[in-house]
Amino acid sequence: MFSLRFFGLAAGLAGLLGGMLVSPEPLQAQSSYTRPPVIDRMQAYKKLTQSDPDQELVELHTLMAELVYDLRYASTDNFTKQALYPTATALCFLRRSAAEALLRVAMSLQKNGLGLKIFDAYRPYAVTEKFWKLIGDERYVAHPAKGSGHNRGIAVDLTLIELKTKKELDMGTGFDNFTDTAHHSFRDLSEQVLQNRKLLRDEMSAQGFLALDTEWWHYALPNGVRYPLLNIPFKKIK
Repeated sequence: MFSLRFFGLAAGLAGLLGGMLVSPEPLQAQSSYTRPPVIDRMQAYKKLTQSDPDQELVELHTLMAELVYDLRYASTDNFTKQALYPTATALCFLRRSAAEALLRVAMSLQKNGLGLKIFDAYRPYAVTEKFWKLIGDERYVAHPAKGSGHNRGIAVDLTLIELKTKKELDMGTGFDNFTDTAHHSFRDLSEQVLQNRKLLRDEMSAQGFLALDTEWWHYALPNGVRYPLLNIPFKKIK
């Protein structure tokens, strides 16, 4: 099923990821970088939201109580095997426009008895720096010199669930699976898995989210650069 091979230090990373890696290119050596402009003070964040309310980070449960959270980076159940958020983290944020778009997705899915489980949404910039220190490869983590859609609060990692049972629909792989099986283009899957992925993509796309080709779970709003990178801890936002 997999058309992949190990290379250099990739074997060690593959052990972390629980599978074989996608690209046959060698891992890139970690390098120094220039930290981009990042808002890391509440005063600056509040000033930004006062001038543009769409910049506000909204806690998702305030809009959608039915959402299920499985915040993987607040536990060791993730590809790094480390808790990168405080382990008591029970908050999940997106910029207002992204949160409202996600609400429309959830409302549409409810008609068919389905809902959403969130693995990650807004991610403080400092966590992206931790990812880079651990992995240092842009094929798997965002380069801190650029930041990520998660740091901007307009990207979300999620899957579909049955609302009644809270059971996840089969997507063919788990979250943070760095094999080609997680790609949208991968077709050697059951018809049910392909339908589930298509349903999630269709619902998210209908509300303006863009898919990431290599991760079936990742979606982001376009034009993310209008939202500054943030490094505000969850507890301060609340």
